[in-house]
Amino acid sequence: MENVKEFTEKLVLGLVKNPEIVKVQDFQDEDGSITLDIIIHSDDIGTVIGKSGATIKAIRTLVQACAYKQNISKVKVNVDSI
Repeated sequence: MENVKEFTEKLVLGLVKNPEIVKVQDFQDEDGSITLDIIIHSDDIGTVIGKSGATIKAIRTLVQACAYKQNISKVKVNVDSI
């Protein structure tokens, strides 16, 4: 799981203007799925979500592919700002 978390953090760090704020927290749900919360500065929210959500959809796809490669079947990715 640590590799998926690190991968997600590296993806987001490459996009934002405030990298010192970026944190990725992971939680395991009751059903066994894993939720990754990406915490970013409020100024970067538009960049990470992208036009019509295209960027966050791409991030979710890449994270799910990374998780699948490590035999993790269910991963959710959420974005929060501070």
